[in-house]
Amino acid sequence: MVDVEGFGERRRTRPDQEAVRAGLYKIMETAIAASGTAWGACYQEDRGDGMLVLVPGEVDKAAFVEAVLPKLVTQLRVHNDQHPETQQIRLRIALHAGEVGYDAYGVTSSSLTKTFRLCDASPLKDALAASPGVLAVIASDGLFDEVVRHIPGVAPATWRPVKVEVKEIDEPAWITLPDHPYLDRSE
Repeated sequence: MVDVEGFGERRRTRPDQEAVRAGLYKIMETAIAASGTAWGACYQEDRGDGMLVLVPGEVDKAAFVEAVLPKLVTQLRVHNDQHPETQQIRLRIALHAGEVGYDAYGVTSSSLTKTFRLCDASPLKDALAASPGVLAVIASDGLFDEVVRHIPGVAPATWRPVKVEVKEIDEPAWITLPDHPYLDRSE
C-alpha cells in the first residue's frame, strides 16, 4: 500500500494532483521493475492519493524489498527535483505478505485490511512528518521477522519497532526511513 503525504492539502490544485498521480505511477513502475518484476504482472488498484500494488506470490520477498526501497528513494528525489513544491511527493508505504481473495469487485482479505491499517497508522505518519526524507516504510511484524531482518542491504538494525492501533488492528510493526535512517540499534 502506497499513500502520498498531504495529497489533498489545499495548496495542491487539481493540475498539481494530476502531476503527483502521474509521477507516482512512473515512480512505482520504475521501482517495481528494479526488482525484476514486471509492472503488468502486479495487480494494481488506484486509491486517488495512493495505490495498492499486489506483487505475485512467486517473487522473492527479500530481493524485492532490497531492490525496491532504494529505487523508490532515487525516483522520488528525481521527480521532486523536476517539479515545483506543490507537485512534489513524499510517500508512506506499508509492506505485508499474505493471502488475497479475488472476486468480481477486486480483492479482499484480512492481509489487505492489515496492510491498509499499517499505512494509516499514526507512528508511520509521524515518522514521515518528522523526517526530512521522502519515504517512510512500515512492515508488519511477521514480514519483518521472516524477511526484512535477514536482508543486510536494508539495514534491519535501523528499523524501529512500533505499536499499531488502528481500528481492529492492535499489534507491533516496524518502521524505517530509507533515506534518513534511524541510528543503528546495534551500535
